[in-house]
Amino acid sequence: MYLISHRGNINGIEKNNENNPDYINQAISRGYDVEVDVRYEGGQFFLGHDFNQFKIKKEFLLNKKLWCHAKTNEALIALDGIKAHYFWHQEDDYTITSKGFFWTYPGKKLLQKSICVLPEKGNYDKIDCLGICSDFIERYNR
Repeated sequence: MYLISHRGNINGIEKNNENNPDYINQAISRGYDVEVDVRYEGGQFFLGHDFNQFKIKKEFLLNKKLWCHAKTNEALIALDGIKAHYFWHQEDDYTITSKGFFWTYPGKKLLQKSICVLPEKGNYDKIDCLGICSDFIERYNR
């Protein structure tokens, strides 16, 4: 099962650290994949949920442990251009990542190829899918 840290969080939301490359690398060093929010402007990649926070090189985004959430249409095109693992969604029940996973909105029915996103918001009785993305991913590592 894929265990995916949401923006680098492992044991709860740490707003001041989310999407920080050092924070993300800490989660990766603990064995987790990480979902990151990616923006692209002026030929440069940035991490940040609501705005460009952390300038990064494209090589950072090619880490096989990253799941890149394109936050702008420019980021979507640029992530496709470098062949990163990416997806775009807003409030869709499901979106398909560039590697064929079903990124599943919190609370929606889980499918065989689903990544269960933020199960803490979904009230699931049972999580039977390919992976989980959570701010509390350590809970699911037990």
